[in-house]
Amino acid sequence: MLKSEILREIGALSRSIHSINDAALRTYGLQRGQFPFLTRICESPGITPTQLAAVLRMDKTTTTKAVQKLVEIDLVAKEPDPRDKRGFRLFPTGEAPRLYQTILDLENHNIETCFAGFSPEEESLVLDLIRRMRENSDEEWQRLKHP
Repeated sequence: MLKSEILREIGALSRSIHSINDAALRTYGLQRGQFPFLTRICESPGITPTQLAAVLRMDKTTTTKAVQKLVEIDLVAKEPDPRDKRGFRLFPTGEAPRLYQTILDLENHNIETCFAGFSPEEESLVLDLIRRMRENSDEEWQRLKHP
Protein backbone atom coordinates (compact mmCIF):
# COMPACT_ATOMS: atom_id res chain seq x y z
CA MET A 1 0.00 0.00 0.00
CA LEU A 2 1.22 3.49 -0.88
CA LYS A 3 2.28 5.44 2.23
CA SER A 4 1.28 8.84 0.87
CA GLU A 5 -0.23 10.50 -2.20
CA ILE A 6 2.14 13.46 -1.87
CA LEU A 7 4.51 12.60 -4.73
CA ARG A 8 1.59 11.85 -7.04
CA GLU A 9 0.07 15.23 -6.20
CA ILE A 10 3.39 17.03 -6.71
CA GLY A 11 3.85 15.21 -10.03
CA ALA A 12 0.35 16.13 -11.22
CA LEU A 13 0.89 19.76 -10.21
CA SER A 14 4.25 19.85 -11.99
CA ARG A 15 2.80 18.36 -15.20
CA SER A 16 -0.12 20.81 -15.13
CA ILE A 17 2.13 23.82 -14.71
CA HIS A 18 4.53 22.61 -17.40
CA SER A 19 1.61 22.16 -19.82
CA ILE A 20 0.33 25.67 -19.08
CA ASN A 21 3.81 27.15 -19.52
CA ASP A 22 4.54 25.17 -22.69
CA ALA A 23 1.29 26.34 -24.30
CA ALA A 24 1.89 29.98 -23.35
CA LEU A 25 5.53 29.99 -24.47
CA ARG A 26 5.05 28.14 -27.75
CA THR A 27 4.22 31.46 -29.43
CA TYR A 28 7.76 32.62 -28.61
CA GLY A 29 9.37 29.66 -30.35
CA LEU A 30 10.12 27.72 -27.20
CA GLN A 31 9.50 24.00 -27.38
CA ARG A 32 8.27 21.74 -24.64
CA GLY A 33 10.31 22.09 -21.46
CA GLN A 34 12.88 24.59 -22.75
CA PHE A 35 11.90 27.46 -20.48
CA PRO A 36 13.69 26.15 -17.34
CA PHE A 37 16.96 26.07 -19.28
CA LEU A 38 16.48 29.61 -20.55
CA THR A 39 15.53 30.99 -17.13
CA ARG A 40 18.60 29.53 -15.44
CA ILE A 41 20.90 30.85 -18.19
CA CYS A 42 19.34 34.32 -17.81
CA GLU A 43 19.73 34.14 -14.03
CA SER A 44 23.34 32.92 -14.24
CA PRO A 45 25.00 34.31 -17.38
CA GLY A 46 28.18 32.36 -18.07
CA ILE A 47 26.91 29.13 -16.51
CA THR A 48 28.47 25.97 -17.95
CA PRO A 49 26.34 23.17 -19.39
CA THR A 50 27.48 20.89 -16.56
CA GLN A 51 26.42 23.43 -13.95
CA LEU A 52 23.11 23.95 -15.76
CA ALA A 53 22.42 20.21 -15.79
CA ALA A 54 23.12 19.98 -12.06
CA VAL A 55 20.92 22.96 -11.16
CA LEU A 56 18.01 21.54 -13.15
CA ARG A 57 18.60 17.93 -12.04
CA MET A 58 18.83 16.91 -15.71
CA ASP A 59 21.20 14.61 -17.51
CA LYS A 60 23.90 16.10 -19.71
CA THR A 61 22.40 14.76 -22.96
CA THR A 62 19.02 16.40 -22.35
CA THR A 63 20.75 19.63 -21.34
CA THR A 64 22.95 19.62 -24.46
CA LYS A 65 19.93 19.12 -26.75
CA ALA A 66 17.89 21.84 -25.05
CA VAL A 67 20.78 24.32 -25.13
CA GLN A 68 21.45 23.60 -28.81
CA LYS A 69 17.82 24.38 -29.67
CA LEU A 70 18.05 27.66 -27.74
CA VAL A 71 21.24 28.51 -29.64
CA GLU A 72 19.51 27.73 -32.95
CA ILE A 73 16.70 30.20 -32.21
CA ASP A 74 19.18 32.88 -31.09
CA LEU A 75 18.18 32.99 -27.43
CA VAL A 76 21.47 31.63 -26.10
CA ALA A 77 25.11 32.01 -27.15
CA LYS A 78 27.89 29.54 -26.41
CA GLU A 79 31.25 31.18 -25.76
CA PRO A 80 34.57 29.41 -25.13
CA ASP A 81 35.43 28.97 -21.48
CA PRO A 82 38.72 30.81 -20.85
CA ARG A 83 39.52 28.40 -17.98
CA ASP A 84 38.67 25.18 -19.84
CA LYS A 85 39.63 25.03 -23.51
CA ARG A 86 37.28 22.07 -24.09
CA GLY A 87 34.29 23.74 -22.45
CA PHE A 88 32.07 26.70 -23.03
CA ARG A 89 29.80 29.06 -21.15
CA LEU A 90 26.21 30.01 -21.89
CA PHE A 91 24.85 33.54 -22.19
CA PRO A 92 21.39 34.95 -22.97
CA THR A 93 21.20 36.81 -26.28
CA GLY A 94 18.72 38.69 -28.43
CA GLU A 95 15.19 38.47 -27.09
CA ALA A 96 16.14 36.26 -24.14
CA PRO A 97 15.98 39.03 -21.48
CA ARG A 98 12.50 40.11 -22.62
CA LEU A 99 11.34 36.51 -22.83
CA TYR A 100 12.80 35.86 -19.39
CA GLN A 101 10.55 38.58 -17.97
CA THR A 102 7.56 37.00 -19.74
CA ILE A 103 8.46 33.65 -18.15
CA LEU A 104 8.72 35.26 -14.70
CA ASP A 105 5.32 36.90 -15.18
CA LEU A 106 3.86 33.51 -16.13
CA GLU A 107 5.51 31.80 -13.16
CA ASN A 108 4.22 34.51 -10.81
CA HIS A 109 0.71 34.02 -12.21
CA ASN A 110 1.03 30.27 -11.61
CA ILE A 111 2.18 30.92 -8.05
CA GLU A 112 -0.82 33.18 -7.42
CA THR A 113 -3.15 30.55 -8.87
CA CYS A 114 -1.65 27.68 -6.87
CA PHE A 115 -1.63 29.60 -3.61
CA ALA A 116 -5.10 31.12 -3.92
CA GLY A 117 -6.74 30.94 -0.51
CA PHE A 118 -3.45 30.29 1.31
CA SER A 119 -2.17 32.58 4.04
CA PRO A 120 1.40 33.91 3.74
CA GLU A 121 2.35 31.56 6.58
CA GLU A 122 0.89 28.55 4.75
CA GLU A 123 2.69 29.52 1.55
CA SER A 124 5.98 29.80 3.45
CA LEU A 125 5.37 26.46 5.18
CA VAL A 126 4.69 24.70 1.85
CA LEU A 127 7.93 26.09 0.43
CA ASP A 128 9.91 25.02 3.49
CA LEU A 129 8.47 21.50 3.47
CA ILE A 130 8.94 20.94 -0.26
CA ARG A 131 12.47 22.34 -0.07
CA ARG A 132 13.25 19.84 2.70
CA MET A 133 11.79 17.04 0.59
CA ARG A 134 14.00 18.07 -2.33
CA GLU A 135 17.06 18.23 -0.09
CA ASN A 136 16.29 14.73 1.20
CA SER A 137 15.92 13.37 -2.32
CA ASP A 138 19.07 15.20 -3.44
CA GLU A 139 21.15 12.82 -1.35
CA GLU A 140 19.74 9.86 -3.27
CA TRP A 141 20.02 11.70 -6.60
CA GLN A 142 23.69 12.53 -5.92
CA ARG A 143 24.44 8.87 -5.15
CA LEU A 144 22.86 7.81 -8.44
CA LYS A 145 24.47 10.52 -10.57
CA HIS A 146 27.90 10.45 -8.92
CA PRO A 147 28.49 6.96 -7.50
